[in-house]
Amino acid sequence: MDDRTKLIRQIKKIDLATGVLVEGLQSGFHHSLFKGQGIEFTEIREYVPGDDIRSIDWKVTARYDRPFIKEFTEERDQTFYFVVDVSGSAGFGSDTTKQRKMLEVTASLAFAAVRNNDRAGLVLFSDRVEKYIPAQRGRKHLASLFNTMIDHTPVSKKTDLAVALRFLATVLSRRSTIILLSDFATPSFSLPLRILRRRHEVIAIRVFDPREQELPDVGLIRLEDPETGGQILADTSDPGFRERYREIVASADEELRTEFARNRIREITLLTSEPYDVPLKRFFTRPSQRRQDYAGV
Repeated sequence: MDDRTKLIRQIKKIDLATGVLVEGLQSGFHHSLFKGQGIEFTEIREYVPGDDIRSIDWKVTARYDRPFIKEFTEERDQTFYFVVDVSGSAGFGSDTTKQRKMLEVTASLAFAAVRNNDRAGLVLFSDRVEKYIPAQRGRKHLASLFNTMIDHTPVSKKTDLAVALRFLATVLSRRSTIILLSDFATPSFSLPLRILRRRHEVIAIRVFDPREQELPDVGLIRLEDPETGGQILADTSDPGFRERYREIVASADEELRTEFARNRIREITLLTSEPYDVPLKRFFTRPSQRRQDYAGV
């Protein structure tokens, strides 16, 4: 209960500090990242001189032997889904756990979205979808999201992001911005990510602890996989062992970044030991650069 009280107090402090992100949400998300069109289809009408020829519907034009164009209306509000990893590995942290950091980041962005009158929804996942709350507006709804995150006890310790991505591709009919918060220590999710990305914007926020990047020289230690419970005895005083560990971590990092780049997904990397407000502000207040990254999708 004491920890829950501390979390609620922290969330209230986060609410007071989110004003800086509202401008970023307004300028960044209220311009579409899909070929420059922040729009929804409304109707098809005949072409008139001055219309953008890129809007011509060639199938209808061929059918009637005269040009028709598709008309769209600009989307003035947005829908956000926060997809949060609750697996065993998310509970790791040398000072602050990755799960705690994900909660703080979700709170910060969700407060900014609601202040901007946008919708926010939540998916908690392990190797299954553990909780799904459809997106709505309002602070009362936001309180429900936070209470769910704070009170939820995971059913499984394992991770499979692909399950959550397939679920979202099935249930989301409205174009949304999907924010993935995870350490991405998960089996391959390439295909469902590619399918989801065809209709929705996807942003990856990778949260990791410094101890996961490099082992300290502390002699013999027992390492345990938080998801499977498997253990090994490791001699961290061995320079060769530490170097091999660094190589494995670097290889996994490169593979993950390649996957994101292949799908034109921008990544925000956050350490549990560092403040997250600066990298978030930098990301969400550079819409022109972000639109360039998504050009041609």
